[in-house]
Amino acid sequence: MKIAYQGEPGAFSEAAARRVDLEANLIPCHSFEEVFAAVDAGPATHGVLPIENSIGGSIHRNYDLLLQHELPIVAEVELAVVHHLLAIPGASLSGLKRVYSHPQGLAQCERFLRTLSGVEIIATYDTAGSAKMVADAGKPDAAAIASARAGEVFGLTPLASSIQDYDDNITRFLVISRRPLKNAVADKTTIVFSVPNEPGSLFKALSVFALRGVDLTKLESRPIPGRPWEYLFYADVAAARDDLPCARALAHLAEFAPTLRTLGSYASWKSHEGWLPDPFEVVS
Repeated sequence: MKIAYQGEPGAFSEAAARRVDLEANLIPCHSFEEVFAAVDAGPATHGVLPIENSIGGSIHRNYDLLLQHELPIVAEVELAVVHHLLAIPGASLSGLKRVYSHPQGLAQCERFLRTLSGVEIIATYDTAGSAKMVADAGKPDAAAIASARAGEVFGLTPLASSIQDYDDNITRFLVISRRPLKNAVADKTTIVFSVPNEPGSLFKALSVFALRGVDLTKLESRPIPGRPWEYLFYADVAAARDDLPCARALAHLAEFAPTLRTLGSYASWKSHEGWLPDPFEVVS
């Protein structure tokens, strides 16, 4: 298995990829777009993408990319995120002038960052990439917010540990591929749909699930490009697409939704609690 992820070695996405397959060949990518390209055209067989964080919320760019590509979701992975303030050996907290990290990393450590006086906060493309920048620069007045593994990879030491605002800081990742995972029994489905711009249309769309006792675990709206103030709705349904109540709900929704697409039907993370270290298997 070859898994593409966004970021440098030591990124949280790398850790999520290892939860899919401990022995996989991992392919770091600079951007989310590159992850999709690596799976779409090679060399990757799978891609791992963050989709939401329990503190920072949704990663909207990946919702848009799921719609733009024909790569189904085949699994999800949850990962506890622990942030550390990393600097070169010999640096001190009092000597800091700059802190680098991904915008999500900065948002998740906002309370800690407010305690730093006279320090410039700089957003970058990646948490582990920020650690690499600090290591490459070799200046004691700069630090990065990243994982403990990123510190190990780039030879940095922690000036402060577990600096995230909340202990239950969890990121949910999606696994995309054209190859299903053999031992993953679907119990969750992600769809995207639109509704007519008229009173009660969203209520009517959601009622097709409520009337059949099908639970919606997430609902996210995104603007439709080129159509101002019109929206697509992404929904996570706590059922496999082929389960009879879910299948009937989707058929009912298709009767009046101008757009309806299933992005994947896959095993939820909770259904795999305790599965490590035995990884998913790929259907050949």
